[in-house]
Amino acid sequence: MNDNRYALKNAFLYTMLVAVLLLAPTYLYVTYMKYVYEIQYEFKLKRQSHLILRAMEEFDPKEKQTFDYPRFRSFQSGLYDLHFNPIFTLIQSDLMIQKTGYYIQDGYAYLIVALPERRYFDASYLVVGGEISYARIYQDVVVILLSIAALIFVLSLYFLDRFALPFQRINQRLDQFIKDSMHEINTPLSIINVNIDLYHRSNPSNKYLQRIKAATKTLATLYNDMDYLIKNERLAFEYERIDLSLYLQERIDYFHEVAALKNITIRPHLAENVILHFNPTQLQRIIDNNLSNAIKYSHEEGEIEVVLEGFADHCILRFQDNGVGIEDVNRIFERYYRENRDKGGFGIGLNIVKSIIDKAGIELVIDSVYGEGSTFSYTFYPPLYTSA
Repeated sequence: MNDNRYALKNAFLYTMLVAVLLLAPTYLYVTYMKYVYEIQYEFKLKRQSHLILRAMEEFDPKEKQTFDYPRFRSFQSGLYDLHFNPIFTLIQSDLMIQKTGYYIQDGYAYLIVALPERRYFDASYLVVGGEISYARIYQDVVVILLSIAALIFVLSLYFLDRFALPFQRINQRLDQFIKDSMHEINTPLSIINVNIDLYHRSNPSNKYLQRIKAATKTLATLYNDMDYLIKNERLAFEYERIDLSLYLQERIDYFHEVAALKNITIRPHLAENVILHFNPTQLQRIIDNNLSNAIKYSHEEGEIEVVLEGFADHCILRFQDNGVGIEDVNRIFERYYRENRDKGGFGIGLNIVKSIIDKAGIELVIDSVYGEGSTFSYTFYPPLYTSA
């Protein structure tokens, strides 16, 4: 994972954590603001009731004029008798509570005011009500929370970036050191391989030459893993048509000397004409790391089976050994993780394999029993796999 993705991921996690911590104070704030809003709404209803009472006070029935009952856009009101039967009302719903006071029920607030007996059209109660909505409060809370989250996210990115600067410098120096080391290793490794081939042509094969060739191939596998690890972020890996059956046999032949050091037999069971549309470099990393690990963790004089099966809509590549098995399957893909440090390696091979198959959409199933052996099964689907 690169530095930017790491910073974004952790800034997001930190923002989510702060948001969760803000839930309790946010709930208290919303509850308090609703309480304040309800009090303010009660004052509004009282103000409307005073306007209605003043209009009725100013009406003189002796003038024999029709009383124009006050109407409001956001409020409804009505006059009720002693038993809460409507004398005149604009309120559509029934009154659930029939006593003086301020009430809120089902999103509707109403104020019941007792009237002097027989003073206002024989009414005993004036009721003023209206729909009460907390939408503005919720909207303000959402805006506040989003603003806080955005501020925390930006600050988290900034501070994570600042805190990571020393580590970034160290990583850059380490990357440069690895690149320089890889360059220095490549030349002598190439010279060794060339001279081994030249010597083999003019001299009979022997166990010492075989050990040298096996050692150089093991070193070459580590070199290729490190080289891929350095370059994979910058290079585009183009896909091409590959005969997996032939390619797999070539890699098995390549690891023959490495397996022979432990008297391990690699038994291939390869279906013919299995065609992949894939990148050769990435395919080599998958095959080489599986063969290398199978040899490394197999017992002396053990067997490794490499099975390739082609079907109508997929193909399966399987590596099976009867070695030491895997103690913790969930951790083997972590970079630099090694279950057995005595076996050597850097712990990057399977991490590389995992990154390749995840991007390509290759399915991996691991069946391992600790102390008995492991099986890695890779399933390739179209468009990677083309049925012959």
